[in-house]
Amino acid sequence: MVKLRLKRAGKKRAAFYRIVAIDSRVKRDGEYIELIGTYNPINSEVKINNEIALKWLKDGAQPTDTVRNLLSKEGIMTELHNFKLANKSAKPATTKKPAAKKPAAKTASTAAKKPATAKPAAAKSTTAAKPAAKKPAAAKTTTSTTKKEA
Repeated sequence: MVKLRLKRAGKKRAAFYRIVAIDSRVKRDGEYIELIGTYNPINSEVKINNEIALKWLKDGAQPTDTVRNLLSKEGIMTELHNFKLANKSAKPATTKKPAAKKPAAKTASTAAKKPATAKPAAAKSTTAAKPAAKKPAAAKTTTSTTKKEA
């Protein structure tokens, strides 16, 4: 599954992130498929290529929570929502034909066709009726230690 997530770059204590499309099985800083934008949390600067981000979202890429928030602030998630609504209304409504219900008599007739396989009472074992005898629990032996009087 393709995810849109942050890939860390920058120095120690000076984080800088790239927003990338990446396979979900790849580690955080591993090889990515395509660069979508950048995010600098120090000064809250976000640069996103809207066309590429929308392309991946339309293809089914799942953004992480942080990337979803960044895309929402940039208005990309709203564009995706509007695109999906436009596609939904553009498609002609297909009428579903109700599924033909199976008649109840058919199930009864199949039960009548199958012969009842009754086991004779004599064939039952008498030992099956008796509950299995439980082994008594091993008696716990407690040893009491007595103090010797001096």
